[in-house]
Amino acid sequence: MIVETLDRGWQLTPLGDAVPADLAGRTVPATVPGSAHLDLLSAGLIADPYLDRVADDLAWAHRATWRYRTTFDATAPEAGERCDLVFEGLDTVAVITLNGQELGRTANMHRTYRFDVRDALRAGTNELVVKFRSALAHAEELAAELGRRDHVNSHPFNMVRKMACSFGWDWGPDLQTAGIWQPVHLQRWRAARLAEVRPLVTVDDDGTGRVAVHVDIERADRAEELVLVAAVAGQAADVTVAAGATAAVVELTVPDVPLWWPAGYGEQPLHDLAVALTTADGAPLGEYRRRIGFRTVTVDTTPDDIGTPFTFVVNGQRLFAKGANWIPDDHFLTRITRDRLARRIDQAVAANLNMLRVWGGGVYESEDFYELCDERGVLVWQDFLFACAGYPEEDPLWSEVAAEAREHVARLTPHPSLALWNGNNENLWGYADWGWAGELAGRTWGHRYYTELLPAIVAELDPTRHYSPGSPYSTQHAAESPHPNDPDHGTRHEWEVWNRVDYTRYRDHVPRFCSEFGFQGPPTWATLTRWVRDEPLTPTSPVFLAHQKAEDGNGKLERGLAPHLPLPADFADWHWATQLNQARAVAFGIEHFRSWWPRTAGAIVWQLNDCWPVTSWAAVDSDERVKPLWYALRRAFAPRLLTVQPRDGRWVLVAVNDRDDPWVGELALTRQTFAGVELAGARLALDVPARSVAHVELADGLLTPDDPRQEVLVATTMDARAVHLFAEDRDLAYEDDALTATATAVPGGYRVEVTARSFVRDVTLLADRLAPDAVVDDAMVTLLAGESAAFEVRTGARLDPAALTAAPVLRSVNDLCGSVVHHP
Repeated sequence: MIVETLDRGWQLTPLGDAVPADLAGRTVPATVPGSAHLDLLSAGLIADPYLDRVADDLAWAHRATWRYRTTFDATAPEAGERCDLVFEGLDTVAVITLNGQELGRTANMHRTYRFDVRDALRAGTNELVVKFRSALAHAEELAAELGRRDHVNSHPFNMVRKMACSFGWDWGPDLQTAGIWQPVHLQRWRAARLAEVRPLVTVDDDGTGRVAVHVDIERADRAEELVLVAAVAGQAADVTVAAGATAAVVELTVPDVPLWWPAGYGEQPLHDLAVALTTADGAPLGEYRRRIGFRTVTVDTTPDDIGTPFTFVVNGQRLFAKGANWIPDDHFLTRITRDRLARRIDQAVAANLNMLRVWGGGVYESEDFYELCDERGVLVWQDFLFACAGYPEEDPLWSEVAAEAREHVARLTPHPSLALWNGNNENLWGYADWGWAGELAGRTWGHRYYTELLPAIVAELDPTRHYSPGSPYSTQHAAESPHPNDPDHGTRHEWEVWNRVDYTRYRDHVPRFCSEFGFQGPPTWATLTRWVRDEPLTPTSPVFLAHQKAEDGNGKLERGLAPHLPLPADFADWHWATQLNQARAVAFGIEHFRSWWPRTAGAIVWQLNDCWPVTSWAAVDSDERVKPLWYALRRAFAPRLLTVQPRDGRWVLVAVNDRDDPWVGELALTRQTFAGVELAGARLALDVPARSVAHVELADGLLTPDDPRQEVLVATTMDARAVHLFAEDRDLAYEDDALTATATAVPGGYRVEVTARSFVRDVTLLADRLAPDAVVDDAMVTLLAGESAAFEVRTGARLDPAALTAAPVLRSVNDLCGSVVHHP
């Protein structure tokens, strides 16, 4: 096969009545893969869509038409030669013409299109045009034709197969991209080509690895006998493909294969799989190369005496899924590079995560994403692309959904990281609770996608993986199906916290698996002030609010803050307090969920990342800086965790051991004053078996404070520490000047050493306030009286050491609460 990538010479012209007069009909150079917004930005015709309120000013683009045009030289097709024009991704509603001849029309961003161009291709110069119409207009027309289905947006995103969050979300901009967002190729081939390759990997009980390589073949000449060859890990096999046959399977066996494990459970050995299609005399026709890993993966949903578990099992090992939800890492997808993905996934692993859930309102991610997860041992929970809406089941949408699902299920089979196919996000819950049934009046809403079409495709193309109809989803085993968000069955989303109740109410439920929960906080200071330029900058300044997309988001932030921390004095305090409260809330939920293992078998935080600069639930903001939440995740998801939790009306110490070796050591317990005077103490032996949880009963003397305003219970081992307070921060008698600090220049940055004269909670160094490139190795550090800690700051900038040792850079809970007047 000869492949020519058509990525040069493209030009973009915006057209239509919606386009501003100074842009209408103006032609600019276009980047392919790319998008119309980025081309206009590169040409200097629009400001950056992420800056201030520029996104609002670009609403005209929702209704625009975009013409992409290029020319390329080619030779005429030869006798017996196939010539295909392949578009790996078009965003979204397009007409494609080659030399004035229409090749086809598209209305699905999530699939590949292939056109036979033998009749249209000519010797010499060829003109290729892709004309995009408004995806919004297309969706509105289909809604009028098929009838409205409810959704969580001002636009009918559920009527077109386009990235749902392209139309805006409660953390994302409404920019509605358009363009050729994946590569374009001209492919010339003879006789036959590899149309699809699906390596299905299994492992026998005796450790023998097996790969069944399923291949679909497109033929130009059905009369020829072919040969299919596959090799992996030193083993090879081949089969003869009969003349006219369009499918084949070649099987490989690898004895004593080393197993691929998730992060924290073992290594991630990967093996090069090579597949080749040849003629009978050995002439090459096509090849396929991927890395695979040998492992088994399933989800245990066998009913028990509580209800229905949802426990991932890898290589026979049951595991607690420590995860985060994943959204597209940039609203402009073509700016997401492999290096950027590597940095993000490395941040996930460094925070002790072992799972990412690719959420259904985004896209099927790139090969880079899944390959990086393979390398780092990050399990992938993969949603099909349905989110928070009713979806018509009629054509043309049914056929488009079937085509995209078949393509991506087949594409992703090689990846050992892929652990689960999930039918949708919140649509089963939406039908049950959000009033859809009355509005639908009997119209379809997507149920058959999740219960018929998608499970059938997974069963046919990828039977090695588990399928779940949705998230949340309760069970398919019970005689009488429970509510989709029942905590005793399957997966649960916990959004009462954040939306309506305090984060301490996470303890109201013990879910079998919590696949969404989270709390908002603003981005880091450097990111915020780069993109939001209000003067003065306040929680209610207009541009700041334009970068807060959640309904009543600031109100929820402040109501979530009020039970725990005093009202901040200024914006710097507000920024720190809301970031701190986000970290506290999510860590509180994680510790609760982990304390109930194995009844609760997973916690997937909403969300790891951002797609633009915004106040959101993310732990890593859009400029790739980690928020205090990230440090809290790292602690709460640590392999060994101590946490004080209520059980049967009494506080107990829960020790969580998520390692393969027993946790054996001495446990030191103390109730002491903030000044460090011990009031009660104990030393106990700790012995927690591998991958398990133990409860330690606490004596009354440890749990009964003399003055709850200025005492703390501390449990410490060599591996972990738990700190338990007897009142909320706002009611505690913190010393506000409890830290002494020094900063010293060291190679590559600075070392900041702090010492506590009195109990200090959540010491954090917000060094990005001084230098945008500043990165700190730790945060959210709690110190007892007399203890010290050191922070390493990496930066290329020269900083004032004094600025590193005082607010608003050096922060803690104490400087928010210590100046508050406390009443007995």
